[in-house]
Amino acid sequence: MRILHSSDWHLGQHFMGKTRQAEHQAFTTWLIEQCAAHGVDALIIAGDIFDTGAPPSYARELYNEFIVALRATGTQLVVLGGNHDSVAMLGESKSLLAHLNTRVIPSVASDLNEQVLVLHDRAGNPGAVLCGIPFIRPRDVLQSRAGQSAQDKQLSLQEAIHGHYQQLHALAEQRRDELGGELPIIATGHLTTVGASASESVREIYVGALEAFPTSAFPPAAYIALGHIHRPQKVGGLEHIRYCGSPIPLSFDEAKQSKEVLLVEFAGRELSTVQALSVPRSQALVSVRGNLAELQSAITEAALQGSVESPVWLEVCVSADDYLSDLQTRIQAMTKGLPVEVLRIRRERGNAQASLQGSAKETLDELSTDDVFAQRLGSETLDEALEKRLQGLYRQVVSELQEGEE
Repeated sequence: MRILHSSDWHLGQHFMGKTRQAEHQAFTTWLIEQCAAHGVDALIIAGDIFDTGAPPSYARELYNEFIVALRATGTQLVVLGGNHDSVAMLGESKSLLAHLNTRVIPSVASDLNEQVLVLHDRAGNPGAVLCGIPFIRPRDVLQSRAGQSAQDKQLSLQEAIHGHYQQLHALAEQRRDELGGELPIIATGHLTTVGASASESVREIYVGALEAFPTSAFPPAAYIALGHIHRPQKVGGLEHIRYCGSPIPLSFDEAKQSKEVLLVEFAGRELSTVQALSVPRSQALVSVRGNLAELQSAITEAALQGSVESPVWLEVCVSADDYLSDLQTRIQAMTKGLPVEVLRIRRERGNAQASLQGSAKETLDELSTDDVFAQRLGSETLDEALEKRLQGLYRQVVSELQEGEE
């Protein structure tokens, strides 16, 4: 049995005013070629197929066109909902897509058997049993109880998620026994695990104490295909628990990352090999850093990756000279005539005096939501206990607002 593990496509993302449509089109075309070339039996997308709950029409068209084109390769598709995805939007077409060799699991199902799928090889024989676990929202697995502290609620959530995994794994074992007992069990997930390395484009999806799910709480599946973290990595150094990462860089701190999908093979019940397939980069994304003297050469070097038709998208981080009020004009002069497009200029605020002078010149484009809150909190004199409580309440409010948007 051979599967391809992908996640976090974020179709429809607008990156500092730029559409990612061409990049996503290039990626999906390449991915279909890989499925055909490697004889992939099943492609698993472990959450965040879309960037928002109401993606633009071109993103939905690209999704539908990909499903139709993939069907011609003989590869079956499993789509899991992520924290960015709309449960209603993903779910509205799942019955139709089932006729196109595609299974969609937008959220936790009331009947858990709907989340246990038998994946078939290209000859139509059972090849694996899948515990299809999407992003788990607290309301999916928990009932609110009066009198619980915030910490108690988070511990209850961790236990509930653990219980959900164990229940599905038990059902998968039953299904495997019915099919002869020699199939691997694969599980999925869309969450942060302990020790995972994130990036600035990853929003935290749980609050309070449950900022990461312990690796020991996963069931003993042959392979666990995870999404949500955009940096490809093994979890806890374990070969069989993996984040494949996003297929394109979704923030400037991902610009230097190698983007990949994972080709996973099984022999009987056991994992055989995991091979990373590098995703070609179709849009150059570069972050340069330094003082004004250093930046000119760094920008010139970055420009070598671009062309008139496809300029480099550039982030410029200014250190040492960050107090200057005419940074934008100076950087525009440096980039004149070069195939680059500056999307963001950031002041690094390298010393106290520069920070005092530079902060007045900052714009909201240079700051994240967390930066704004941290600066507001830093303007107060608070004891440590109160500061921690305010940080916890802030994370809870942001999480609730994000979940409401989705």
